[in-house]
Amino acid sequence: MERRITLSIGILFLLTVLPVGGKIRAAEDYPTRPINFIVPLEPGAAGDILSRRLIQKASAVLGTPIVVVNKPGAGSSIGYREIHASKPDGYTIGMAPVTIVTNKLQGLMPLDYHDFSLFGTFYTVYLSVFGATKTKRPFEKIEEVLSFAKSHPGEVSLASGAVGQNDWVAAMAFIAGTGITLNVIPQAGAGAVAITQVAGGHADLAITPLVAARSQVEAGNVRFLAVLGPHRFSKYPSVPTLKELGYNIGWESPGNVLGPPKIPRDIADKLAKAFKAAATDPDYQKFLVEQFVSPLYLPPEKIVSDLDEKRKLARGIMDKAGVLKEK
Repeated sequence: MERRITLSIGILFLLTVLPVGGKIRAAEDYPTRPINFIVPLEPGAAGDILSRRLIQKASAVLGTPIVVVNKPGAGSSIGYREIHASKPDGYTIGMAPVTIVTNKLQGLMPLDYHDFSLFGTFYTVYLSVFGATKTKRPFEKIEEVLSFAKSHPGEVSLASGAVGQNDWVAAMAFIAGTGITLNVIPQAGAGAVAITQVAGGHADLAITPLVAARSQVEAGNVRFLAVLGPHRFSKYPSVPTLKELGYNIGWESPGNVLGPPKIPRDIADKLAKAFKAAATDPDYQKFLVEQFVSPLYLPPEKIVSDLDEKRKLARGIMDKAGVLKEK
């Protein structure tokens, strides 16, 4: 009888200890296979372009392929939901622009940045105003836009990203800050979609990151009119900031790397270290500057306070626009 009891206790010990030991070994060996990196935007959007170069660097650090999976739609909430629902083993992660703040505010999903594992901020992007060259109002300067829009309320059209997305919030801040009335036409996507509408002559203006509009600017299909950020771009020294013109308007969208909740600490630490190395790599930071994006690295513990500030500003903008759903 004593031997049977001892044997039973030994089996119970193996059943309870070995799975834990298996998890520990798996974490120590991580990663052993490719990692899926969900971008909740369409290919060609600013966040997509900036993420692809970043994960090349992170992949080299981790020693495993990282595969971009674009999951646009529903204001990026399709991609966020998939990241959040994925197994917390470090093999499905992704990026988040500022919609990780705004989606909950407008009721698209019950989640925000508090509900994910955070691995670092790798850039911040300031937005700009672009004008069409193929419409009946081919504005050449931002002053012309402001003057015409003030005397012709609602006649100037502006293609934006989907309601609540980065480009749309920036457009609302632009309208409120300048006191003009525009015909805002939200698109089912982000900046790449909006700028295509302007390039095709279907809208007079768009507000989006320069990285998403650069090819169309260089092709002469859209005109670069103004910067919502704190400084001019050296490649376009004649394009003013709105602040220079007396308008205190600013909106930026940081890019963050995140994953599902409850990722084991050692795996989360490996991911955080890899993306820190990637984000602070001189070659990557040079790439950001070439794309007219500001290099910015924030460690995981500083992301929440940064996004809390963005949330406060976005909440006021969305409340004024009548799309705030959060109590």
